[in-house]
Amino acid sequence: MGNKALRRTETEDAGVGRRTLKIGEVAQLTGAGIEALRFYERSGLLEKPARTESGYRAYSEEVLERIAFIKRAQALGFSLEEIRRVIEDARLGQSPCDEVREIVRRRLEELDERMREMRRYRNELAETLAEWERVGRAPGHICGLIESTDIKHGAGKPNGLRKTKSAKVEKRVK
Repeated sequence: MGNKALRRTETEDAGVGRRTLKIGEVAQLTGAGIEALRFYERSGLLEKPARTESGYRAYSEEVLERIAFIKRAQALGFSLEEIRRVIEDARLGQSPCDEVREIVRRRLEELDERMREMRRYRNELAETLAEWERVGRAPGHICGLIESTDIKHGAGKPNGLRKTKSAKVEKRVK
């Protein structure tokens, strides 16, 4: 932000003058893009702000805390829909803490499974490379090593690489 202070506008909110921020100021202070702020508003993550007479959004300074909350929740792996539900529960006066713990519990289980899949894929890839190191070069249209590998699934999925029978036979012949 440097030495340049942001100019805040005055708007009337329910008959009481209070300081508000324009969308560009909110974006600059939070690091969130203007389109992201509009999306958050449409999605129910942010309250609809008041409007100035000329139609500009006039956010209260509380929006800065809300955006910081959204960013923290995203850093913890929460989807925007999950964050919206948590905010809505709090808005209704309900404690969202039980749901938050359950979301994180599920996220940990998902991460554990993905890590297991990645370890399996890594081991298969290492075995494939070790076999290729023994073979050296393999004849093929472009690269026989790749052409002789049967790829069932992409990276991060179980059983990512499988050798075809013809590749194994071809290696025995050499």
